[in-house]
Amino acid sequence: MMGPSHALSGAAVWLSGSWALQQFYDYEQSPLALAVGTAVCAGAALLPDIDLSGKVTRNRGGATVARTFGVFSLFVAEVVEKISLGVYYATKLSRDPKRNNGHRTLTHTIPFTLLVGWGTTTLCARYGKWAVIGILFFMIGLALRGLFDKWAERAGWLIVTLVSAGAAVFVAANLPGDRGYPMIGLAVGVGSFVHILGDMITRAGVPILWPIPIKRRMWTPISLPDKIAMRAGGRVETVFVRTGLMVVSVLAALGLVAPSVLERFNLDI
Repeated sequence: MMGPSHALSGAAVWLSGSWALQQFYDYEQSPLALAVGTAVCAGAALLPDIDLSGKVTRNRGGATVARTFGVFSLFVAEVVEKISLGVYYATKLSRDPKRNNGHRTLTHTIPFTLLVGWGTTTLCARYGKWAVIGILFFMIGLALRGLFDKWAERAGWLIVTLVSAGAAVFVAANLPGDRGYPMIGLAVGVGSFVHILGDMITRAGVPILWPIPIKRRMWTPISLPDKIAMRAGGRVETVFVRTGLMVVSVLAALGLVAPSVLERFNLDI
């Protein structure tokens, strides 16, 4: 999947999940909490591709997530890519092929999703709003880069960085200060997992079962059969999948917000 599709899938999953919690378990969220969770999940749905680096010194190439904050995020992607490649060679078995990059390895596994979800929750619980500001800054930036990719390309990384910083500070100032913010960690973990599922329906697949060895391979790519697998960036993804995700997002958002909107106008249906 391409970056915009990943981000939209994260938003769709969070909104539809929030709607289900409200409908069946009476779990209601404030508009701010709902917006924050959606943005974080959309941003985290790009996070696993931080292992696809580009040309740092030229500020070119790399995945959508790697270009979010210019050369700074490209440098982070370069580091993560090298770490992922190192873990690949440290754990590979005899039938695992040679690789010259770490894309779709470590960050595309279930242990990674659990680690980032747990790590985010731990940071928020220990350091409170200071950690929240940093995490929101990064995730909102990714969400902007993914959901509004054309605008982000025109605006440039500096504008995206400034908007992300302003939004993070505003949100942190308006969130309650006496809690550990576990929903932020959950949104990061869910978004990362949604990314992996999205890549599983493409032909390349992902090693989601790592570190479970399968037929002398530790990094076995799991995907749909080639006949029904989706081609990344193809018409099925850019037209049908994105349209479907958009419809789900809008319907879920209306299901969550419409009752409060109707209440303001004293309408009863």
